[in-house]
Parts: sequence; C-alpha cells; structure tokens
Amino acid sequence: MAIGVNADGRREVLGMEIGISEVEPIWTEFLRKLTCRSPRGVKLIISDTHEGIKAAVTKVLCATWRGRMHLSQPRTPSSGS
Repeated sequence: MAIGVNADGRREVLGMEIGISEVEPIWTEFLRKLTCRSPRGVKLIISDTHEGIKAAVTKVLCATWRGRMHLSQPRTPSSGS
C-alpha cells in the first residue's frame, strides 16, 4: 500500500496491490504504475527495510529513501498462572 501526503498535509491512499513476494521486480512494477497515475514531486519514501523496495525506489523515483523496522507489539503475560 502506498500512502502519500498532499500539498494540504492530508494523507491519501495512492495505490494498493498484492504481490507474491517483496522482490525488486514486483516493487518496481507497483511504483511504475503509481507514477503513471498520480504522484508528482515525490521527495521522500519511507518503507520497510527490504532490499527489493529499496532497489525499486532507486530505479523508479528520484527521491530520498528512509527505512523503518517493523515494530512488534509487546507480549503480555498470560493470565491465570
């Protein structure tokens, strides 16, 4: 899923697609489809730190890329022990 921030500072869903994996060719195709439809002036991409998306961003967009790690929810102790 791609979410962008417009000139008014509002978030917008730009596109969504289900891929069979997170390899570069799949991300490249997704980003190319997006750029054909709408986003102009992309300056920053923030995504997971998968190499596939990082390579696709470099190939398709002239933008700064920042990676983020997934955050997991803390485990809660089981009740009743």
